[in-house]
Amino acid sequence: MRVRVDWRASVSLTGRILKYLSVAFLVPIAVSLLYSQQDLLVFVATMAGTVTAGALLERVGPAEDPGPREAFLMVGLTWLLVAVVGAAPYVLAGSGTVASPVNALFESMSGFTTTGATVMRDISVDAHSRELMMWRQLTQWLGGMGIVVLAVAILTELSVGGAQLMEAEAPGPGIEKLTPQIAETARALWLAYIGFSVAQAVLLYLLGVSGLAPEMTAYGAIAHTFTTMPTGGFSPQARSIEAFSWAVQWAIIPFMVVAGTNFVLFWHVLTGDWREAVEDSEVRFYAGCLASLSAIVSVLLFVDNALVDAENVGRVAGLVEPSIRHAAFQIVSIVTTTGYASMNFDVWSPPAQYVLVFAMFLGGSAGSTGGGIKMIRWLVILKSIRRELFTTVHPEAVRPVRLAGRSLDENAVRGIYTFTLLYFVVFLVGTLLLAVDAARVGGIGIEVIGLVTATAATLGNIGPGLGMVGPMGNYLQFPWSSRLLMVGLMWIGRLEIFPVLVLLTRAFWRS
Repeated sequence: MRVRVDWRASVSLTGRILKYLSVAFLVPIAVSLLYSQQDLLVFVATMAGTVTAGALLERVGPAEDPGPREAFLMVGLTWLLVAVVGAAPYVLAGSGTVASPVNALFESMSGFTTTGATVMRDISVDAHSRELMMWRQLTQWLGGMGIVVLAVAILTELSVGGAQLMEAEAPGPGIEKLTPQIAETARALWLAYIGFSVAQAVLLYLLGVSGLAPEMTAYGAIAHTFTTMPTGGFSPQARSIEAFSWAVQWAIIPFMVVAGTNFVLFWHVLTGDWREAVEDSEVRFYAGCLASLSAIVSVLLFVDNALVDAENVGRVAGLVEPSIRHAAFQIVSIVTTTGYASMNFDVWSPPAQYVLVFAMFLGGSAGSTGGGIKMIRWLVILKSIRRELFTTVHPEAVRPVRLAGRSLDENAVRGIYTFTLLYFVVFLVGTLLLAVDAARVGGIGIEVIGLVTATAATLGNIGPGLGMVGPMGNYLQFPWSSRLLMVGLMWIGRLEIFPVLVLLTRAFWRS
C-alpha cells in the first residue's frame, strides 16, 4: 500500500514557518547590542542557519493547503524542529549545563512548550549572557499562543487550511472560529495576547520605578512578561518570583489567571458581548476551582505557621496576608501550569502539598495558553457523572450533557473521556519508564515523589514538581535518557497527545 500522506507538503510548510521564525532572533540580537555583545555572533549564526534550513525544507515539495493528515504531520514536525532550532544558541554559547545537546534540547522544548522545567544549574545573568537568558524567556512567549497559530495569522498562504492546522495544534474543545476568515481569528487571539503582555510589562516596570519593587528593572519586567502570559514560568532569577516583593507577587496573579482563561472570551468582551464571558460555564468552574483550592491552602499555611508561633499573638496576626498571597499564587500558578514560585513550596506540610499535586491535573481553560487536561474536560466529566447517577435512578429518562444551554454530542463526551483516560495512561507509563531508568543507572537518589511529579509536570507543561524537581531545584539529577523521555512528554503534552500518537499508527500512513 502506498503512503497516503503528502509528507512533502507538510515538510515544505514546516520549512516556511522555520524561515519566518528566524525573525525572532532579532530580539536577543538587539539585547546583545544593548548590553555586552557576549553572544552576538551566536544568535547571528543561528538566525542565518535557521533561514537556510527553512528555505531548504521549503523546496522539498509544493506548499499546498494541508488536509487533516498533513496538518497533524506538519504540526508535529514544526514543534520538534522549532525546539531543535531553539537549542542551537545554548550549544553555541557553550556556557553552563545547557551547553550539552541533550540539555539544550530539554531547555528549548521546555521553553517552546511553556513547561518551565529547567536543567540550568546556575540561573542568572552572571552565569549566562543577558541575550541568552532573554532568548530563554522569548521561547516561552512564542510558544504560548502557539507557533502554528502565529503562522496562520501572518502567512496568508496558510489561511485556507489554517483551521486544520489550529485544530491539530490544540485538539479537543478549543478555539472557536470568531470571524469568517480563520486568519483573522488567529490575529485576534494574538492581538489580545500581545495587549495583555504589554499591560503586564508596563505594570511591572511601574512597580519597579515606584519603589514598591526596586529589584524589578525594565529587563526583568519584559523577561517575566514573556513567561507569565504564555503560562511558562521561566525566570532569570534562581528563586523565581520569591526574589521580588509582595507587590510583584500580587501583580502577577491576575495575569496568570487571564493567561489560563479562554482567550476567545476576551474577543466577546471587546465586541461588547459581556454576557458570553460572564455566563460561560467553564469560566465559572475555573474561578470556583481557583478560589476553593486557594482558600484550602491558605488555611493550611496559616495553621501550620500559627502553630510554630502560637505564643506570639502579633506574629500570628501578621501571617494572614502572606498565607493568602502564597496560597493564591501557588494554586493559580500550578492550575494554569505557569510554574512560578513565590516561595519554596517543597517545605510545605504534606496536606498542602497534596492539594498542589491535585491541582497539577486540572489545567487551564480551553483556548488559553495553559496546559494540562483542561477545565472544560473536567466540567463535562462531572456533568456526565451526574447524568449517569440520575439515569440510574430514572432509566427511562433522556438527559443530554449541556454546556451553556447547548446539548453536547455524545461523540464529544466520549472523546473527552478517551483523552482523559489516555492522559493518565501516558502519565503512568512515563512514571514507570522514569523509575526503570533511574533504577538502571542506580545511586542517583530520585525519590518516588520526584518521579511522579516530574512526569506530571512535564506532561502537563507545568515545570516544577516536588522533591528534587521542586521550585528551587532542577532536572539535572535525571540521567540523559530520562531527560530525552521528558522532552517527548513535553512535546506530547503540548500537542495534547493525539496529534503525536496518531503519527505512530499504521492507519495514519497507509489506510
